[in-house]
Amino acid sequence: MFFKLFIDVCAPIFCVVGIGWLLDRKFRLHLESLIKLNIYVMVPAFIFTRVIDTELAGTEALRIVGFTIGTVVAMYLCSILASRLLQMKAKEKQALSLATMFYNCGNYGLPLVTLAFGHEGAAVQVYVLATMNVCTFTIGLFLAQERGEKAGAHWRALNGILRQPTLYALLAGVLCKSFDLPIKHINWLWQPLDLLQAGLVGFALLTLGVQMSQTQPAPFKAPLWAALGIRLLLGPILAWGIAEGIGFSPQATAALILAAGAPTAVNTALLAHEFGGDASFATSAVYYSTLFSLVTTTINLMVLKMWLAGF
Repeated sequence: MFFKLFIDVCAPIFCVVGIGWLLDRKFRLHLESLIKLNIYVMVPAFIFTRVIDTELAGTEALRIVGFTIGTVVAMYLCSILASRLLQMKAKEKQALSLATMFYNCGNYGLPLVTLAFGHEGAAVQVYVLATMNVCTFTIGLFLAQERGEKAGAHWRALNGILRQPTLYALLAGVLCKSFDLPIKHINWLWQPLDLLQAGLVGFALLTLGVQMSQTQPAPFKAPLWAALGIRLLLGPILAWGIAEGIGFSPQATAALILAAGAPTAVNTALLAHEFGGDASFATSAVYYSTLFSLVTTTINLMVLKMWLAGF
């Protein structure tokens, strides 16, 4: 079962990531342009169309938001405990918290959940993605700036996230769905958005491959091992407890847990760089957690599939 799931779900993901890595090695692609296309075009189109298409009720969406915030808080508490046990310095504590709290639910989690659980899993992940973006650029900004060297820079970054279209795409989708507007019948609007969202999975994975190619990780040290253990191993376990406590359906629970085992979000490295944090640690956490997730994600999915088979 492990190898079947690896071939069916994880191998396709890393094949596309590998293509992105190879293309960057050959042509040195412009990473900033790829990221902007993801952030400003593909992801907003995906979020808007998925919110319109999803059958999730408003209360279910709010519970997903609560789950995501609960996961972030639980990861933070684990990182504080680990940093005290390892007697880390202030800068290392900050880097460990950022590397464990925020996971790559966009260009890794979305394709993963979509391949594993189809459109139902993707619908759940839309709200996780939106909530994680908000948490990253509010809680994450506070943590990054707390020990950073650029006082006041957090306001500029916060203004930047307010200009991001992700939140507005979510808000527009919720409003259109709430007022039952016939958006899907407006072909000149819906068809372009549908075409863009259909290309998100492949494009996001190619972008991740380019990011991997352009990352220069640091050597392994104890704090890095702690970050990988908390993010990849402890993350899904805590997520399972939180999801069971809230009371999601089995399918939604499985999708949430699988995504919670995703590697460290790339945005954590950007925050570390912006605010004078440990950028080497942050980029290494992104790089190695993505590589090791090839194994941990497959194991998580195998356990979840066996669990779902019991219902």
